Amino acid sequence: MATPKAPSKQSVLNLWDFLVKGGIADLTRTPSEVIDTGRTRELHRYDKAKGVRGKGIPVLLVPPLGSQAKCFDLRQGLSLAQAFVDRGRPTYLVDYGPLKGEDRLVGIEHFVNDVLPPAIRKVSEDAGGKDVHLVGWCMGGLLSLGTTAVHRDLPVRSVAMVASPFDLSKQPLLRPVQVASKVTRGKVVGSALRAAGSVPAPVVSIGFKATALPTYLKKPRTLWNKREDREFLGQVQAVDHIMNNMLAYPGRATLQVYQRLALRNELATGRIQGPNHLIDLATVTVPVMNVAGKTDVLVPAAAAHHVGELLTSSPDVRLPLAPGGHLGVLTGTKAPETTWVHLHEFLEAHDRKRK
Repeated sequence: MATPKAPSKQSVLNLWDFLVKGGIADLTRTPSEVIDTGRTRELHRYDKAKGVRGKGIPVLLVPPLGSQAKCFDLRQGLSLAQAFVDRGRPTYLVDYGPLKGEDRLVGIEHFVNDVLPPAIRKVSEDAGGKDVHLVGWCMGGLLSLGTTAVHRDLPVRSVAMVASPFDLSKQPLLRPVQVASKVTRGKVVGSALRAAGSVPAPVVSIGFKATALPTYLKKPRTLWNKREDREFLGQVQAVDHIMNNMLAYPGRATLQVYQRLALRNELATGRIQGPNHLIDLATVTVPVMNVAGKTDVLVPAAAAHHVGELLTSSPDVRLPLAPGGHLGVLTGTKAPETTWVHLHEFLEAHDRKRK
């Protein structure tokens, strides 16, 4: 019987740094400054890269509700924000921050009407009156596209989304919830959400982790098998930092997502009547892209790419497929050569205004 191979000195050092010393990844944020604030709105402008000539019109990064805005700035060496900066593109980020007090009760319409429009206008003003590209992940993509559909006077040049869902009938994980809802008429979950006021941050974290349960169950064994790979361990640490530090989800917004998107699947029609506006995706006249993850169990490719059937007025609709799950398609180690390439090519193709 072969004697088990003793761990190498490097693997022991890696596991010590990962488990005991505080980690391997450099989670230092890409330098930025706050240029505007408002209710649930903190607008950041990333510092320009030294020695890089500026080119292209500005991009505004739009995170989903419940997630840290640092999803676009995962770690040093794997930051989409830094990648844009390094290419000379003026780069901005809207951060909703932790919800406080009455902010826990806001709905989707607050972000579509009172958060993104002023952020987009401020970015345009700060960039000398130029149009703005929007890049959103998951719900951030829905907010970006919904805002563009409602406020057609905004200086939006294009909308690029990553893993944004549009037809939740293509999401098998929701079928038990939908069946239970028919029996209870949606009252049990709806009443619980109204009573809670918001979904606490720990519950949001558990929800995101549940979509990748097999990965989390195999994590101890995976870490041991990959103990020699310092880059892999650093990536795991950075992803864990995102997953363990989710933000509370606004109660009204959660109820809207649950009832109107998850149960009634209204977004699949391309038309949703809000409190003050009709969101009609057929009115969107800017280029749109939605990158789907090949192994995304939360937003399968069919659920994401359904948007292509709804954008009847868009001059350019792109529906790429890239490696990765729901977060990995945006921030995985393969993203710089796949998803980010799609984003760069799409934005560069539309930096010049159509005549």
